Amino acid sequence: MLNLVRKLYKDGNYRISLLIGCGCFFGLRISDILSLTWEMLLDSDNFTLNEKKTGKKRIIKINDGFQKHIKDCFKELNIQDISEKCFVSNKKTVYSVQRINIILKDLKKRYKLHIDNFSCHSLRKTFGRQVYNMNSENSELSLVKLMELFNHSSVSITKRYLG
Repeated sequence: MLNLVRKLYKDGNYRISLLIGCGCFFGLRISDILSLTWEMLLDSDNFTLNEKKTGKKRIIKINDGFQKHIKDCFKELNIQDISEKCFVSNKKTVYSVQRINIILKDLKKRYKLHIDNFSCHSLRKTFGRQVYNMNSENSELSLVKLMELFNHSSVSITKRYLG
């Protein structure tokens, strides 16, 4: 995931690099990622978001390395209005979920990614797997936290979700 974010940035595909980073670092649904503004991401090391699907309020922390990536993308894209949505097309409209899925499928081919079904949802699942893998000594606790975060009704559903 990090290699893909870096390659996309290096290739000048700043918005999609940022989108994939947001999906994998924040664990948000694509509808919530597409609602992000530059102001939310640039102002501090965290932001608050009301999830569209559940209505839950979440505080999202941004780690230092990813904060730098956000600022680099912002600078490279020469954004003038920080209240602008982060993920707009050349036509200045927010990408649709369908368009993002097409872009991800294209990236899978172009970068020869070994991912079975690469879609918007892959980003959220990647976040979950990373949280689980990084907390192997507290794997049961991480599963409970992920269950709450993903709004699953049981740990067994979260286990199945993570594969």
